[in-house]
Amino acid sequence: MGKKYHLFEVYGIELEYMLVNQSNQKVAPIVDALLTKKNGELTSDIENGAIAWSNELVAHVVEIKTNGPTANLNSLSNEFHKNIVEINALLQPLNTQLLPTASHPLMNPLTDTQLWKHSYSEVYELYNRIFNCKGHGWSNVQSTHINLPFYDDNEFEKLHAAIRILLPLIPGLCASSPILEGLSTGFKDTRLEYYKTNQKEIPEMTGFVIPEQVFNKSDYHKTIFEPIKKAIKPFDNQNILDHHFLNSRGAIARFDRNAIEIRLVDIQECPKADMAICVLIIEVLKHLVNNGFTSLSNQKEWSNASLFNLLNPIIKSGEAYIVSDINYLDLFRIHEPLSVQNIWKKIYEDVKSNIDTSHYEALDIILNEGTLSTRILKAIDNDFSEDNIKTIYFDLANCLQTNSLFRA
Repeated sequence: MGKKYHLFEVYGIELEYMLVNQSNQKVAPIVDALLTKKNGELTSDIENGAIAWSNELVAHVVEIKTNGPTANLNSLSNEFHKNIVEINALLQPLNTQLLPTASHPLMNPLTDTQLWKHSYSEVYELYNRIFNCKGHGWSNVQSTHINLPFYDDNEFEKLHAAIRILLPLIPGLCASSPILEGLSTGFKDTRLEYYKTNQKEIPEMTGFVIPEQVFNKSDYHKTIFEPIKKAIKPFDNQNILDHHFLNSRGAIARFDRNAIEIRLVDIQECPKADMAICVLIIEVLKHLVNNGFTSLSNQKEWSNASLFNLLNPIIKSGEAYIVSDINYLDLFRIHEPLSVQNIWKKIYEDVKSNIDTSHYEALDIILNEGTLSTRILKAIDNDFSEDNIKTIYFDLANCLQTNSLFRA
């Protein structure tokens, strides 16, 4: 384990993108060719200055991430964008480009999925045997991960309590997966709708998505890790799988690196949007940790089932869902039923002075014009023809290349 950091001292951000054919927008399972072109030989991780590149479970998804912990969030939009431009330049001769958003709108996962066949392939093959990874919840998901450090049990308690409270609201800020196989799914955050059940064979791994009420390392092992290890044992007789990776809750404790990783954030159309969302989430968590909204004891009172009952309808309706649970709203000093969109607006006003002005434009668009899912559906305008969907998603690919927000 490397150096331990205190709360909000450093951050780790990970962004996942799919590779698609420039002509027909089909997924292109050639991340190995991309990494080889960049590095001269195939390696699973490439360091590229402030950013690193790596593969994922499937052969059409590449991950770009901070190259180790960083204290500077405000430069990351430009750093990520520079790497996206470089990747697209490498892919251009292969008639391929990066496509943003949390799900491909036309992919057929049963026919289009190819698992990664190189490093860690034995892990991926075992996952595939247990869960059958040729499904939307496995092979058609791209997300943003936010990694936040804690130094000891005392800091873990505060951070885990704050994250649990905020998780239900996250899809109402960043849902970007409204279309699968050419149709509106009826869910603003279809990625998370699949996330809830794609490991149903071993329900201990995902639980209620919201982590249990555990606030120290010992209790976390007893309540979360031990049941996971016991449940996976019949499937993993060679002990290939690590309990840190098997834990699939919406936020996972990584005691191997003293961090909590938030996993409920759908990837957006460009790093400017991703980083604005990450910064807002982080500032709200700081405010919660410092008891700026409510006390630690109030935050710890909430069961995972109660918080899941809030998350579930927000996965479906996104920012339009009206939260009427006054006890939950009290956690953010809100005293009347409000839409998730208006909850985020009020929360934003409380922390805006701590956010760098470079993020204001993106946050104003997201909070006033809606999640990316809402903006995509508005642009589609009920025309779910393949040509129209491709037109909209090529527009989104252009937003990624130019680091600009999508507006319907």
